[in-house]
Amino acid sequence: MSLDESQKHFDLFRDCLSGPLVQRSAVDSAKTNQKRRSKGRKNSIKPVQHEVEVNDSGPGDAEDLAEFVDYVASEIFESFPAKLRSLSYSAVHNDSRLAEKFNDPIPPATLEQILTTVPPSVAESLEAYGLLESQADLPKFLTSILQEYINAATAPPPIWSTTRTSACEICERDWIPLSYHHLIPKQVHAKAIKRGWHEEWQLNSVAWLCRACHSFVHRIASNEELAKEYWTVERLMAREDVIAWAKWVGRVRWKARPTWTLDGHPPMPHANKRFKSGPRQGLGKTE
Repeated sequence: MSLDESQKHFDLFRDCLSGPLVQRSAVDSAKTNQKRRSKGRKNSIKPVQHEVEVNDSGPGDAEDLAEFVDYVASEIFESFPAKLRSLSYSAVHNDSRLAEKFNDPIPPATLEQILTTVPPSVAESLEAYGLLESQADLPKFLTSILQEYINAATAPPPIWSTTRTSACEICERDWIPLSYHHLIPKQVHAKAIKRGWHEEWQLNSVAWLCRACHSFVHRIASNEELAKEYWTVERLMAREDVIAWAKWVGRVRWKARPTWTLDGHPPMPHANKRFKSGPRQGLGKTE
């Protein structure tokens, strides 16, 4: 597993862990204001004020809490078996035994195997900060977090039509019509499977691009190059020419449509108007 993939898995687990820890760090309390005003009825009903107080025994402020969550997440995540740290939809899709091991709910044997490797310092730290009543509560605390992490890591890819964005994923213009770009071009799907570039479930991944950016992507690389090297928006945006293009085309905005003349004719275009051309584009095969 690459460093980027490892970091993504850690970030996912830390996110699953942070919710319960942040929630336990804030204590909901309802207080009744017992001060009586000098005016008004003696037995008048006083409003109840609901306040949220930070747990004084826990990390002192937001920065401290963030560092504490990061520390606990690192301690736990690094103790996981390698297959749990790299768990994915592809992994369980191609390995029925792995899918059974990390099922929902987590089998007791799997849960025990995972929890026994967690360093004792985790339970000690959580108890010391008042986030656990007892170190013996750690298994119960972590079970739902582990399940959430496993479910998120093994979730199937979304149906492409549900991934539609409000703006072009390259130039970020949000007022222009979008089209979907097959990140793995359909013309090379069979080759991508045969040569092991991608798995079948990845083939319908799309990016939502404006027409200008869509055309630009197909000008800078062949279908094979797109499938092998640039099959995510992040990979495309790592190219300097794409960054330069996005910066330039993002400033191209249409003006309001001009009003036609009283005799029913469109206004004369500014034939002599000059404007700056975009960045030079790399040479590549078009679709």
